[in-house]
Amino acid sequence: MILIAVALAPVIVLLMYINFRDKYEKEPRKLLSKAFIFGIISVIPVYFIETGLTNYWHTKYALPEIPLKTAAFDAFAVAAFTEEFFKILIFFIFIWKNKNFNEKFDGIVYAVFISMGFAAAENLMYVLGNGFGTGIIRAFTAVPAHAIFAVSSGYFLAFAKFKPKGKIIYLILALAVPVLLHGIYDFILLSKNDLLLLFFVPYVIFILISALKGMKRHSNASQFRKKN
Repeated sequence: MILIAVALAPVIVLLMYINFRDKYEKEPRKLLSKAFIFGIISVIPVYFIETGLTNYWHTKYALPEIPLKTAAFDAFAVAAFTEEFFKILIFFIFIWKNKNFNEKFDGIVYAVFISMGFAAAENLMYVLGNGFGTGIIRAFTAVPAHAIFAVSSGYFLAFAKFKPKGKIIYLILALAVPVLLHGIYDFILLSKNDLLLLFFVPYVIFILISALKGMKRHSNASQFRKKN
């Protein structure tokens, strides 16, 4: 029970925070719950695809003399692209045409709820498998990172929804930016390169500040702001 609490606590905190930041028009709990639940379910196809890609690469191409190449594949292709693709797929299936997606900040809210569903399931697997210490570390690293990647995705999905002239470009960015951010994050850790690891904390601070700025920008642009 303690391990489950440790695994889910950071997810709950981040969900409460993003809901708090949604100041001007709260989203319906039923739709938020749906986004969260399907974020959890997305772990299933992601797991099988990631396992298949990892087994394929590590069987045929992973060589001791090119560890950075393997780290890059695992970071960008296996983890970042697969996970961020399925998160956006869920967004399009359940959120994109929903009438409640009616302002830019909503893109961030729903993207984060989907991502936190995924993070909750993933974190449970890691913490139950590796223990309390892993839960504490991931509470301040992996789980917030998933939220940050989701903010970048939701930020551009909102532009794609409400600025149709640039829709295609924004849709590309909605996938490309979180994949890039996610990939760099994982690559630094998977590389186990001392020089790259020096940049980990500054990188996390940079993407956190960027995410907060994006949230503030969309929040300030709310069409409901003057009505409250």
